Amino acid sequence: MLHDLVNWLLETVGAWGYTGIFILMAMESTVLPVPSELVLIPAGYLAHQGEMSFSLILLASTLGSLAGASLNYILALWLGRPFLNKYGKYFFVRPELLQKTDAFFFKHGAISTFTGRLILGIRHLISIPAGLTRMNFAKFSFYTCLGAAVWSLVLMLMGYFIGGNEQLIKDNLPVMTAAILGSVALIITVYYFWQKRQKA
Repeated sequence: MLHDLVNWLLETVGAWGYTGIFILMAMESTVLPVPSELVLIPAGYLAHQGEMSFSLILLASTLGSLAGASLNYILALWLGRPFLNKYGKYFFVRPELLQKTDAFFFKHGAISTFTGRLILGIRHLISIPAGLTRMNFAKFSFYTCLGAAVWSLVLMLMGYFIGGNEQLIKDNLPVMTAAILGSVALIITVYYFWQKRQKA
């Protein structure tokens, strides 16, 4: 069953090509349920087979992620803030909370956007508070691309080196996820102490 699924994914990603990767990763960066693992691990394996370009996969994935995240950002910017200003009190979102969120993203928007792209469940949503707080779009785009590229690279490398062995993927994906979460925790810790030193 798993072997058939892997073969189907390889055929699908190969048939859709770079445009398909762009579209699927754009969907993955919104709230649509398209797991990036099911797109980029097969793509990495196809790169290993010489059927796709590793660098073009990474580019398509990163730009697709930016496109989807930008959609969330724009919707939150245009619709979210007016909605919360008018109806937020009914959802326990008061102006004071919005002001605190604004202040937090003004100071820590870059690190939040970057690390948020690396965490399952958060990377789909991190662009919403960025839009709500009117984070500088150029900065948002840069750190979104940086985080998306790192995440894409990890999955592609898994596909490149072990993509032909579905059992190895099954065994190693939790390990890789834990390693990424550990790296995120380390980045946040270093950032925290760097900020503390800057204030001293």
